[in-house]
Amino acid sequence: MPPFLIVALGALGAAALIKKLAQESRRVNAELDEARNDESAAAQPPATLRRDPATGDYRPQQR
Repeated sequence: MPPFLIVALGALGAAALIKKLAQESRRVNAELDEARNDESAAAQPPATLRRDPATGDYRPQQR
């Protein structure tokens, strides 16, 4: 009977671990979706770069 109990406890532990990992995965995905939505709402168009003739570097265009 003890081997049966060990297997049952192992299966119970594995099920609890899988449930905890799935819960954490949903939580992280919800945070990422929220951050992605916030970024897309506040996103500004990228600045246009213009070459500085004196240095040859590219700098954001003044608007």
